[in-house]
Amino acid sequence: MATILFDGVAYGMLLFVLACGLAVTLGLMNFVNLAHGAFAMAGGYVTVLLMNRWGVPFLASLPAAFLAAATLGFVLERTLYVHMYGRSHLDQVLFSIGLVFMAVAAVDWAMGSSQQNIKLPAWLQGRREVLGVQVGLYRSFIIAICGVLAIGLQFALLRTRFGSRLRAAVDDARVARGLGIPVGNVFAVTFAIGSGLAGLGGALGVEILGLDPNFPLRFMIYFLIVVTVGGTAGIMGPFVASLLLGIADVAGKYYVPALGAFMVYLVMIVVLVLRPHGLFARPR
Repeated sequence: MATILFDGVAYGMLLFVLACGLAVTLGLMNFVNLAHGAFAMAGGYVTVLLMNRWGVPFLASLPAAFLAAATLGFVLERTLYVHMYGRSHLDQVLFSIGLVFMAVAAVDWAMGSSQQNIKLPAWLQGRREVLGVQVGLYRSFIIAICGVLAIGLQFALLRTRFGSRLRAAVDDARVARGLGIPVGNVFAVTFAIGSGLAGLGGALGVEILGLDPNFPLRFMIYFLIVVTVGGTAGIMGPFVASLLLGIADVAGKYYVPALGAFMVYLVMIVVLVLRPHGLFARPR
């Protein structure tokens, strides 16, 4: 039981890093970006290329995946996404889902449709027994990295000047501009950071989740569930939701494997019935 709980927490942490960028764009910026998984896929493929073709160490490939996805997100935000902020949610959904299918087709053409793999360093392979619990070394690494990221993001959002500017721009962009806040730049940087975190999550998830051109489509619903269950009040909601869903998914697949991901959807339905606006809803 303890091992299942540990693996569920690790999976939930990974889901959080993958989905926290969407939590910002959807929960805070009120933009429905279904192409978020494409940035995660980009980070995963950057890691695969760096490690398998150029022999770059795993740890060095992680910041490269973040920077590549963040740069891609910044460019697309300034050239494409910026024109969709004032449009309806339906327009945003159609726009971003179109980007998803374009990304899937482009990666399938460039990299092929086969599953991609990486070889982790020896110190991240295998399991160790800690207090009678079988602890995976790589999953321990993921928990540590994602825990630091969660604390850093919450601090940046609530305790920094940039975080206060972002909240002001989200609450009332017109007033924020009147106060001298460069709303466009704040949104661009926020979108780039969210995309970079998705890329980092994609790089960390190659070993656990697998990587192929259909990655954005396979995990799109998971990202949306994390944000929906967590609520739109900030980072803490998606973080708690990710842990809850990760544990439910791993436990469900272990105890009732025939049901697959049934437990995730069950948790989502129960939470939304009890709290329709998510665990941590933004005050109205």
